[in-house]
Amino acid sequence: MRIADAIKWFKETFSVELQNVTANTPFDPDLLCAIAYQETGFIWSSLINKVPLNDIPFLCVGDTIDGSGGRRAFPTSKQDLLSAPNGAAMFDIARDCLVQMAKFINGYTSAVNNPNKFCHGFGIFQYDLQHFKNDPDYFLQKKWADPKNTFLHCIDELFDAKERQGWKSKTSLTDTEKVFVAIAYNKGRADLAKGFKQGHKSSDGRFYGENIFDYINIAKSVTVRGSVPGPAPLPPPTPVASAKKIYRVKVTSNTLNLRSEPKIPVGNTLSNRVAALPNGHLVSLISGSPGDKWFEVETSLNGANLRGFAASEFLELVSTKAMTRSIPVATPFAEQPQSGITAVLMPQRSDVIIKRTGMAGPFSLNEPGQPLRSSSSDPSVLREEIMKIIDWLNVEKQTHKRYQPGEGKTFCNIYAHDFCHLAGVYLPRVWWTQKAIEKLARNEAVPPLLGSTIEEIRANSIFGWLRDFGERFGWRQTGELTKMQ
Repeated sequence: MRIADAIKWFKETFSVELQNVTANTPFDPDLLCAIAYQETGFIWSSLINKVPLNDIPFLCVGDTIDGSGGRRAFPTSKQDLLSAPNGAAMFDIARDCLVQMAKFINGYTSAVNNPNKFCHGFGIFQYDLQHFKNDPDYFLQKKWADPKNTFLHCIDELFDAKERQGWKSKTSLTDTEKVFVAIAYNKGRADLAKGFKQGHKSSDGRFYGENIFDYINIAKSVTVRGSVPGPAPLPPPTPVASAKKIYRVKVTSNTLNLRSEPKIPVGNTLSNRVAALPNGHLVSLISGSPGDKWFEVETSLNGANLRGFAASEFLELVSTKAMTRSIPVATPFAEQPQSGITAVLMPQRSDVIIKRTGMAGPFSLNEPGQPLRSSSSDPSVLREEIMKIIDWLNVEKQTHKRYQPGEGKTFCNIYAHDFCHLAGVYLPRVWWTQKAIEKLARNEAVPPLLGSTIEEIRANSIFGWLRDFGERFGWRQTGELTKMQ
């Protein structure tokens, strides 16, 4: 079964439990779907239509112990479990669960053949047997077989993990923060500087956090009865490594060139430019000493992790008191703003059709049957949908007058808007005037009126918009073409 199909089944089957336990919490059904698939997806997805639905939660057991795996938490072995009050009864349950589950799940034959092996993870979210001493009834009474109990336990564990991350008072979490909470759920605490490569590392080299991020993405993409798929999260920007020294760009011109090598090429002085760093921008020193002409530095610019060489004469050492400062990393908003400075399109009448064959203008396309990008998680489907959009827009087709250059004008900005518009991503064709932005920032109502409160945005203005507003609408810069792809 495809991952997306399995998660869709889970989302539909346990829709009531998912909604009930996440209501009025900083967590959501997509996060729980991701954890459920990571923990026991290989079990419950294999049991669908093979056993009665009510039996599936009971058979979601795993992670065997026999005393040889170097486990530190209780119980470390059969004897360790037997030494606890009611330990013998618990061993019989844990052993029987292993035998029953192995009838349906391949790969457990050798575990069943070892009479000392038993399960220590119970329920869809794998509540660990280390809690047996403090919560024996949960295991002895097989409460994990009731989805209501196992979902409530998961939420309680997530709240504990959130608190361990130092976010006890947070009432909402970004998608990135949810992944870190899930990592803490798995390993105790997440190190934000390490990104998602944390938690249990599986045989394929993937880390728990990486998988959770992917499964959240998939959970958001699948549509279940009565729901609308949400936007898929972007991978988080790469953080800057801890700094020994931090410098501030100090230039009399607008920017300082960050170069791929410590020299200014003759002829084309910009041929090795990696980025243009604005005045006041912070960089982390990688190598270089006072008196050196060039410093090798690392920084983050609009979410892009950059590394290169900068002329030391234009770098000012940040004061000793500020040495512990980290380089700020821009993180895109998880959702578009619904108030204040919001997305805007050129208002148009419903009876007016804007076509590719028409001349360029401020309106967005609304042709009947125009291709759109869905929220599918299947790469082959996504590629096909993107290619349909590209083929449909076809800038080389002379009848598509909307994109044809003439009189010294080109319309790449309109094509970029149209492509993003069909793909479900906001890139403006018109944008608010500065006066309108000031009102919107005060949460005042502003009607979109061309020439008054909105104006067409030109190709050169898109860069400035991405820099100044892109983060609010899910955009961020990247430092490498490979990463962007």
